[in-house]
Amino acid sequence: MRKLLTSLESEQLAQDISNWIKEYAHKNSIKSLVIGISGGIDSSLVSTLCAMTGLPTYVLTMPIKQKKDQHDLSLVHAEWLSSKFTNVEHQIIDLDNVYDMFNKTLQGFDNEHAFANSKSRLRMVTLYQVAGASNGIVVGTGNKVEDFGVGFYTKYGDGGVDISPIADLVKSEVYALSWAIGIDRKIIDAPPTDGLWEDGRTDEDQMQGLTYGQLERAMDLVNLNAIPTGEDVKLVDTYSSIRKNNLHKMDAIPIFKTDKTQ
Repeated sequence: MRKLLTSLESEQLAQDISNWIKEYAHKNSIKSLVIGISGGIDSSLVSTLCAMTGLPTYVLTMPIKQKKDQHDLSLVHAEWLSSKFTNVEHQIIDLDNVYDMFNKTLQGFDNEHAFANSKSRLRMVTLYQVAGASNGIVVGTGNKVEDFGVGFYTKYGDGGVDISPIADLVKSEVYALSWAIGIDRKIIDAPPTDGLWEDGRTDEDQMQGLTYGQLERAMDLVNLNAIPTGEDVKLVDTYSSIRKNNLHKMDAIPIFKTDKTQ
């Protein structure tokens, strides 16, 4: 299990990640960074780390039937970011009409969960349009628990990115870095949500009631091959069940192999 980061360690790690993003961009002749922000802590942290590079940073708010309080938090962060960094350009791209047309066209294949994932994929397409027009890359916002623990993301939605700066950080480290670099307290305190559901359900609602702290503990126990006891037995069982259902996202795309040799 990882040790808790001090404030100085968090500040240094934030700077190290920002430098890594900048070095990757320079090495690959990338001129800009493009990030979607939702009002959540992960995207707020990543967009700030991108802004710290000094490279032109496009921060996109892309509401699709989104609850007002979630959208408002993204605006709070965008305003703070734009006031702090002169290299940040914030754009609000309302995708309601795009989604309405998509939803109407695909009503013959109506499925609530599929339509929620389609919102994420419409945002991905939007990010890549902006990136393509600005010689940029799409920067991912997934953390380690989401990306490699329970697979809590949309395939070819928020999982469709060019680089993933915080994918080796567990959620507690995301909070530590966010505190250290001054992310708004309202964002840090807000219940984590993917913003894809009109009923406002949170990540915890979708994770069978488990908090990120519990998911992080279960992930550590499994990775350490520890034998759970007491309440940890149910915790690990629930974590493993969620993970099993999402392994197809984390595994390589299956390919039929012929017997031909090159």
